[in-house]
Amino acid sequence: MTTIAKKVAATLHLWLGLSSGLVVFIVALTGSLLVFEKELEPLIDADFHAVAPAMGGERLSLDRLVATATRQFPGKKPSRVHVEPEPDRTVIVALQQSKKAKDLLSVALNPYTGQIVATRQEEKAFFPTVLRLHRYLCLGETGKVITGISCSLFLIIMGTGLLLWWPNPKNRKQRFRIKWDASPKRLNWDLHAVAGFYVLPFVFLIALTGLIWSYKWVNNLLFYAFDGKPQAKREAPANLSTAGSGRAAVLEGMYAQTNRLLPHRGRITFTYPESDRLSMTVSKVDDEAAISNIVNFLYFDKNSGKLIRKRLYADDTNGFKARRVIFPIHTGSLLGWPTQLIALIVALITASLPITGFYIWWGKRSKKKTSVPKRRVVPTLVNGEPAK
Repeated sequence: MTTIAKKVAATLHLWLGLSSGLVVFIVALTGSLLVFEKELEPLIDADFHAVAPAMGGERLSLDRLVATATRQFPGKKPSRVHVEPEPDRTVIVALQQSKKAKDLLSVALNPYTGQIVATRQEEKAFFPTVLRLHRYLCLGETGKVITGISCSLFLIIMGTGLLLWWPNPKNRKQRFRIKWDASPKRLNWDLHAVAGFYVLPFVFLIALTGLIWSYKWVNNLLFYAFDGKPQAKREAPANLSTAGSGRAAVLEGMYAQTNRLLPHRGRITFTYPESDRLSMTVSKVDDEAAISNIVNFLYFDKNSGKLIRKRLYADDTNGFKARRVIFPIHTGSLLGWPTQLIALIVALITASLPITGFYIWWGKRSKKKTSVPKRRVVPTLVNGEPAK
């Protein structure tokens, strides 16, 4: 690499790193927490998620559980119902509190007794807060713009970092090994440059997939690549019956049909339609699939419980299948705990890079300030003439 190219790469790496370092640190650190969200959530908030299974294992109907939640909190309409496959888990009914889609009160019920065991404001729960910090810095659309720009800059930072790391015959060995017994200055450089090199392919993939959520045009590029057209809006089909023509235990009937049509193990989520003219959406995660985040959808008449339409993963377009894989690639959950462990290590190292990079810059800056200028030699004069 030429001297000019190296100077340009160094300048870009430095100033883009300083301008986006704090955001990269926050996003990477919160990302490390989200890697094992599914496993940690029931442990962190055990009172909300765990119950003791009944001796006979007989659950109450979902209709009765939803009725209990809405009766306890009048004026709040059900938005979603989550049913986990494990017998020792609560049934969670999310109630809409206002017109804001994410303003939900989650009510956890014991499925065997119908007792409300806990409630929480969903936006104030731990992992939803971490997720908002990860995606939006808890600043809404403004934060989304900031994280999107920082994520884009980080791709350039990684490219320039690779150019600066690139070894020559003299320092090839140094570029691949962290010298743990070195001076603090040298160790910090190794932790930044060498560790950064080893995680670079993974971080690049994580940052690149993160742009899917930041920019709609990036998301559409994915669909253009696989389907030849942008992402089509998915909406529940129209309801078949009219309001007031419902029957008892309609939710329980949908639940039974879902388990019969989709016998694989996985969490089931009922999503209530925004309009009375639309049907109920019931999704079931396929925990038995080779990769994670495989979900099948069924649409039921919300009054009669009659099945209207299926939307199975196997029948989806290549674009939607690719879009489904983006999330587990980004979070590291693609192949379960082995890839999650890799993602955790990568996220923690990534969070350290702005810190070690800052200390490299600060060390050079301090060195320039404390450097002593060369002393000027004043010749000795003899009778006004310089001494020979």
